Amino acid sequence: MTALDPTTPIGIVGAGTMGAGIGQVAATAGHPVRIYDAVPGVAEEAVGNIKARLTRLTDKGKLDPQQAQHIRDRLAPAAAIVDLAECGLVVEAVIEDIAVKRELFGMLEAACGEEAVFASNTSSLSITDIAAGMTRPERLAGMHFFNPAPLLPLVEVVRGEATSPDVADALAATATVWGKTPVQCTSTPGFIVNRVARPFYAEAFRILGHGYIDPATLDAIMRESGGFRMGPCELTDLIGQDVNAAVTRSVWKALGKDPRFETSALQDEMVADGRLGRKSGGGFYDGKAKPVAATAEPCNEPQSLTVNGGSTPLSALIDRLGRAGFPVHVTRGHGPVRIRPSENVVLQMTDGRTAADVMAETGETTILVDLAHDFGSASRFAVAAGPDTPTAAVSDAVGCLQAAGADVTIVADTPGMIVARTVAMLAAFGADAVDAGVASAPDVDTAMRLGVNYPKGPVAWGDELGWDWVVGVLDALARTEDKQRYLVSDDLRKRAVRGHTVG
Repeated sequence: MTALDPTTPIGIVGAGTMGAGIGQVAATAGHPVRIYDAVPGVAEEAVGNIKARLTRLTDKGKLDPQQAQHIRDRLAPAAAIVDLAECGLVVEAVIEDIAVKRELFGMLEAACGEEAVFASNTSSLSITDIAAGMTRPERLAGMHFFNPAPLLPLVEVVRGEATSPDVADALAATATVWGKTPVQCTSTPGFIVNRVARPFYAEAFRILGHGYIDPATLDAIMRESGGFRMGPCELTDLIGQDVNAAVTRSVWKALGKDPRFETSALQDEMVADGRLGRKSGGGFYDGKAKPVAATAEPCNEPQSLTVNGGSTPLSALIDRLGRAGFPVHVTRGHGPVRIRPSENVVLQMTDGRTAADVMAETGETTILVDLAHDFGSASRFAVAAGPDTPTAAVSDAVGCLQAAGADVTIVADTPGMIVARTVAMLAAFGADAVDAGVASAPDVDTAMRLGVNYPKGPVAWGDELGWDWVVGVLDALARTEDKQRYLVSDDLRKRAVRGHTVG
């Protein structure tokens, strides 16, 4: 099914921030738009606010004045539901109350033509449940925009059990014409983004709850090594700890209280204490003092670095050190990076085991470095060493990484460290969403890159790192922390054994 013709009138029900934003998107794409709100005067105010935004855009030179006027001319408030009768698509953006939404779509079915289709902007409620009271539930799908709708590119098109494939395809095509990037998924709790993103927050709360690290250092490692735009502590402060906790609890309950999605006691304590983030004046940060990450003091560079073979996850780092003039020697074989070959001091990327565990197995003094999104450009590395590691060996590892032009943070010797455990869980959640039929692998990756600005789609990241590595990290966490939370699905374990990719 093709996209809606741009002359097709679009109805918006709910004139709040999201409704008004979606209305602006549709009007900009050429549609006549009618905005309705049950509260008198709110629709008129929303139309006025959109027009004012258009004026600001023209004043800044970001929008042609004539184009802005055309968009204004296509916008109008609606006084009643019946005023949406000629609309070919009506998008609902009202309160997240399923009873309210069901009643609304019943009214819209009665008011609109037989060919009209309907969409809900819900971010958490089941499209199947919302459509349960409709005479023709096949006409309803989710069309979840992200805030602010005029700026953010992602739209999740959500299929309920009764949704016609033609309707979902038409909404996806329409979103594309509107300048958005649509992804399609089934009506599962959290859809794609809010389902797959849970470990980004949950792993941070677990790490903090164990006392392994402070919030500022954790955020710095996730940004500067992991490549994420914001760390989880600063992001939950921005979202609101209460809002983030409510989404987690909603998904957890909707998925039968699956332990992998369990809520955080630490976050619940913060909410109970009123430490909600920016909106309350303080969460992890109070907004007064600039957070400072723990960073190792400058160390002397070791005299040389020996690499056994070139097939190491740290190959980009080795290349980077070579370009910086650091003496790197490559020998035959496929072994680890040796900082002190004669003394068996080894630098290797974490595979989930602690440095102490690796040392016990190999007999070699091992310094672990956390996963980096790009070892060739990361501005910070995290390292960990076992309790019996000589200070000189740690200093050599730090000096080696500093020679690459990066800050270094020494963290506690814990399973999966910081970035690795988070990425392993994100990759597993992404793969599980694909295996459960929620969405395709490309759509999962697109949703996470565009919806929450991840540096790489979690499925593609898992394919790149290897699902055996992902499973290894989760198994290490299961052994030491929580068997149920880090339980590996049968599909994921088979994929790791066979070396297959997702999709």
